[in-house]
Amino acid sequence: MAVLHRDALEASPLADLHAIASELGIDGFRRLRKAALVDRILDQQGDGDDDGVGEQVVDEAAGEPEARAPRRRGTRGGRGRGRRQADDEEVDADAAAEAAVDATVERVVEGVVELLGNGSGFVRLTPPEPSDDDVYVSAAQVRRCELVAGDRVSGPVRPPRRSERYPSLVRVDTINDAPADEVAEGTPYEELPCALPATRFELGGDDPTLEAIQWLTPFGRGSRVVVCGGPLAGKTEVLRRLAGALSGAEGVELSLVLTGVRPEEVAEWRAGPVEPEVVATLASGHDTQAQALERAIDTAKRIAARGAHAVLLVDTVDVLDRSRARRALSAARAIVDGGSLTLIATASAPVGGETTVIALDAARTAAGNFPALELSGSGTLRPELLVGEAGAEAIAKARAEAG
Repeated sequence: MAVLHRDALEASPLADLHAIASELGIDGFRRLRKAALVDRILDQQGDGDDDGVGEQVVDEAAGEPEARAPRRRGTRGGRGRGRRQADDEEVDADAAAEAAVDATVERVVEGVVELLGNGSGFVRLTPPEPSDDDVYVSAAQVRRCELVAGDRVSGPVRPPRRSERYPSLVRVDTINDAPADEVAEGTPYEELPCALPATRFELGGDDPTLEAIQWLTPFGRGSRVVVCGGPLAGKTEVLRRLAGALSGAEGVELSLVLTGVRPEEVAEWRAGPVEPEVVATLASGHDTQAQALERAIDTAKRIAARGAHAVLLVDTVDVLDRSRARRALSAARAIVDGGSLTLIATASAPVGGETTVIALDAARTAAGNFPALELSGSGTLRPELLVGEAGAEAIAKARAEAG
């Protein structure tokens, strides 16, 4: 069945809606008023998303299922028939729908969520290894239930349809042993109260660049950090060193997104301490790069909303136009009495709205003069919250001497 949207459904005759509901296997659809029936159809097909209904088509190279809509059958009018005949047909249709549901929903499974780059995912029954019994989860369900990688979920499963490789999750009943409705019905992320970062990240070690960042441009949980500079200023190298320092941070869920990077840099990142979750090189389309980054940010927001501390490294946000880059950066925040999302990104210039800017001097980098910070262009908003009043005074003194 082709994906149907609310406007089209509301404009359809009730008889057509009954035919659609019958094909979707909605129980007792003839007893529902039109508005309720439209809602049930949208819920059943995944809120109108392309991957919420239809058949999985697995790309052999990528291993990621997409949605293909099966053919839609013609609608059945039923107009002009006698009342008794209509009543009999209603009973028969309800019985058939109930039988169809019983036939297609075979079992309830429980497993761990693994998300794919396209927003959909799988319930791994024997994590972390994949198996043929793993269950596909549509991107619509991932968004609706605010699932994140590592969630343990349970729910009923239907067997694969024609051309599908995997069984599909019909709905999510529980998330981490709590009812799914309770987990997903929290306050929207953007409406959660937030505060300026006040818990500094300890970068440690004897690396002169990291030491300079820690004391001159400090950042903490919930910071919006941009590492900026011209070509060959060393932005990616600084981000790589930060990744190494943060990979050992306790209580932090660290993830890495590569968008618009050189192909050679991908191998260097993969050899480091943090495996990239998303890779879209400069050969990828602009929209592909932007969508990959925005999906990663959505996942990190869900982690922070659950009360955990997420750190998202991005190389680079230059793939986004200025307004979208600022919107992406604005997702970082320290939630009052809750979790946090810290975003550290490279860019050719400050984006706007940062709490910390780490500006690099290309001339110092080229000469091997480290640390290569350009203090006149660097800074932290309200550093005293992170390093205390004495530390803030020391930063101000260093900037004055450099400037």
